[in-house]
Amino acid sequence: MRGVAFWFVATGSVFVTIGMLGGIAMSIAGDHMFAPAHAHLNLVGWVTMALFGFYYHLEPAAGATTLARVHYGVATIGVIAMVPGIMFAIVEQGELLVVVGSLLSLASMLIFVVTVLRNRA
Repeated sequence: MRGVAFWFVATGSVFVTIGMLGGIAMSIAGDHMFAPAHAHLNLVGWVTMALFGFYYHLEPAAGATTLARVHYGVATIGVIAMVPGIMFAIVEQGELLVVVGSLLSLASMLIFVVTVLRNRA
């Protein structure tokens, strides 16, 4: 695996490792207040990122485009903003970060839709 496919899977692997550590910490503390952030980190940060990476691995022409690199950046920043944003929203410290992260994650999915449609066989 090379290029953007590698970066999606590698970044997703880092996200899920952080998510697992957070889940273990919540379990040890007996405090699951941040479970929504944990779930989003694992689902959007791992599952979605890995699926993007696997797609680009299977469709190397799609992964070799500038749009694929933009997709990686938008998706990564979306997760990085959304997950702490959820935590801030839970403790009532504002919702701007979760809104920005969510919109970036949506933009990432729209980029993926465009990519898939452009590269259909």
